[in-house]
Amino acid sequence: MAFLDNSGDIILDAVLTDAGRKRLARGDGTFKITKYAFGDDEINYGTYDSTHTSGSAYFDLEILQTPVLEAFTNNRSSLKSRLISLTNNNLLFLPELVLNENENNLKTQRTPNTTISTAAFAIPINASTYDQLTTDSASNFKDRVLFGYGTPNAQQNYVRVDQGLNTTKLDATNKLSAELTEQQYLLTIDNRLGLITDVFGGTMGSPSFIDDDQIATYYVTQNVGEYVQNCAVGQLTVTSGEGATFVGGQPEYEVISGPRGTKLRLGVMASDNLKASDHLFDTIGRTAVVSSTTYKVIDATIKVVGVTTGYHLDVPIAFAKKQGT
Repeated sequence: MAFLDNSGDIILDAVLTDAGRKRLARGDGTFKITKYAFGDDEINYGTYDSTHTSGSAYFDLEILQTPVLEAFTNNRSSLKSRLISLTNNNLLFLPELVLNENENNLKTQRTPNTTISTAAFAIPINASTYDQLTTDSASNFKDRVLFGYGTPNAQQNYVRVDQGLNTTKLDATNKLSAELTEQQYLLTIDNRLGLITDVFGGTMGSPSFIDDDQIATYYVTQNVGEYVQNCAVGQLTVTSGEGATFVGGQPEYEVISGPRGTKLRLGVMASDNLKASDHLFDTIGRTAVVSSTTYKVIDATIKVVGVTTGYHLDVPIAFAKKQGT
């Protein structure tokens, strides 16, 4: 990685990612660039100087001359902060993604006697591990564990990410504008470790592609499966803890204080690699002890990106296997 001098002419430095080169290599004429995105990861907007003694032409000069990153092909490292175009120029707030932990079966592990993970979703890879975890731990620990084996279904614990304007300065009885509402999410996970599932649809997810680093990318869309649904509207009457309710409505466990867009619901299944062999646990994992029982653990993340706004959130997860199983 390197920086390019941007003190003179505007620089355009473009390369194909690993996924792009793979598609180009097919050589069947199907490779066409139809979409693109811009980012500003290198820019520090705090250097804008509205008091520059030389006048307004110099207010943003330091920003314009900031060295830019040389283009690189690793798609996991590029475009952390994407630029978006909006027709409404009077916005005071932009939407964000928030991990929803208001309902019991949405919570990450935070119990003091648990060392499988810290503020992460635990994913036991088999029934023996799940049974041992829920026996060894606090009585409510079962609500903190995803089902990493078997068939996905709506009775399982799951990950929920909510999207909207997280502010009390705007009326939450209004829906988020269509221009700011995420209807599609991009999910990435290490394909060696786990797979994304549609817990409410009862189906296994299918990655759109897997790159050379074994990172699987899933695109989930509203009205395709049960991954993406609209959030409920209405003022929160409980802003913390479990069971946030609405005036005149049923508990919906919302966490966004202002106008809301959509909610993403997903499950995670352990890969066949983890179920069949300890190789990855021994290579990139660690050990943890809970109530005298030893577990092998691999820490990972699921990256959630809103396709419309580019806002992203990393969800921590931890795959666990009871030793000897």
